[in-house]
Amino acid sequence: MAFEDQRTTVYKLDPAHPGSETLPTLRTEELLLNMGPQHPATHGVLKVILELEGERLVKSTPVLGFLHRGVEKLAEDGTYHQFIPHTDRLDYVCAMYNNFAYCRAVEKLMNITVPDRAEYLRTIVAEVQRIIGHQFWLGTQALDIGAMTVFFYCFRDREILMDWFDELCGARLTTSWYRIGGVERDFTASLLDKLNQFLDYFPPKIDEYVVFLETNRIWIGRTKGVAIISAEDAVSFGLSGPTLRGSGVDYDLRKAEPYSAYPKCEFSVPLGKNGDTYDRYWIRVQELYESVKIIRQCLEQMQDGPIMADVPSVTLPPKQRVFTNLESMIQQFKLFSQGFDAPRGEIYCGTEAHKGELGFYIVSTGGGKPYRLKIRAPSFIHMGAFDHMSRGYMISDAVTIFGTYDIVMGECDR
Repeated sequence: MAFEDQRTTVYKLDPAHPGSETLPTLRTEELLLNMGPQHPATHGVLKVILELEGERLVKSTPVLGFLHRGVEKLAEDGTYHQFIPHTDRLDYVCAMYNNFAYCRAVEKLMNITVPDRAEYLRTIVAEVQRIIGHQFWLGTQALDIGAMTVFFYCFRDREILMDWFDELCGARLTTSWYRIGGVERDFTASLLDKLNQFLDYFPPKIDEYVVFLETNRIWIGRTKGVAIISAEDAVSFGLSGPTLRGSGVDYDLRKAEPYSAYPKCEFSVPLGKNGDTYDRYWIRVQELYESVKIIRQCLEQMQDGPIMADVPSVTLPPKQRVFTNLESMIQQFKLFSQGFDAPRGEIYCGTEAHKGELGFYIVSTGGGKPYRLKIRAPSFIHMGAFDHMSRGYMISDAVTIFGTYDIVMGECDR
């Protein structure tokens, strides 16, 4: 039924001629609809209050906080090292990228220089995490819109990397391998061999995803021209990552503020033109190709060397270190167990995660734990633009707009 046909018809009496009726006028009645928090299409425990005019969205008010766990407050009670596993539980789809962003922030506070090999290892794993994140997004977004085959294909290929992470650190989902000053362990020959096999296997599979979606009229119809946001509005709302670059804004922290091994790698930053859901999808697909290129370059350039900075009061003793006697080894472990005295001050460090800019703001008053820690979660920031991007679209488009942000409520609520 057409949108206009859903309005209520009201007939008015003409006072000059009792019993007669004038031409009908249309009266719009707004409907209030609660979407979630149990709704399966809200990508987590999210509630949105929708004000509807027929099936059109007039206003959308996100209600957050159902998954709030006080993570930032917990950071004040443990040491800098002890907080690393808490970051796994933020964006549990790409747990290690949270470790990476947090460790970079602490290293910036402590002015720690990470060894070259560790930086290459970190970059490789970060890009593998980006692939996993985009596969998860593409599969679930396709499923939300009705392309079930792509969901199965994405999760089939993602499973290969999940097994790879299991071998790397002993976990599949809430993985933890990054450490302040480096990484927990080096790659084995088996890990390198399996990663190279995946890099050969994966690009043709990306082509398959694209063929399935580009020939799907439903996918095209529900992504092109939906949830358009201009470059100016995207910047005003603080959007980042593919959501920002979909509007044509060339901003990627890997290029704008190069870190780790990214300055030594050549890669492109894909940009959209129309700022719609289709452009944001296209950017994520292109980033899958770029991640493969970055990983290959890191594997080619990586040299042997230490994987942990040699800072006795901050980091565990590097495995390559040869102690002259048992006493010197015990002394270093004592230094580490006593914790380190962080310098006073405050820092902010942003990292380009697959969703956007994931930042950690740390206030230190000295000692071995932060006085205050604040997380800039891209999922939370992006939800602020939901009402703006959804107005005038249909109820069914609300699900598509949720998906275009790639939100995870564990990161959003914290």
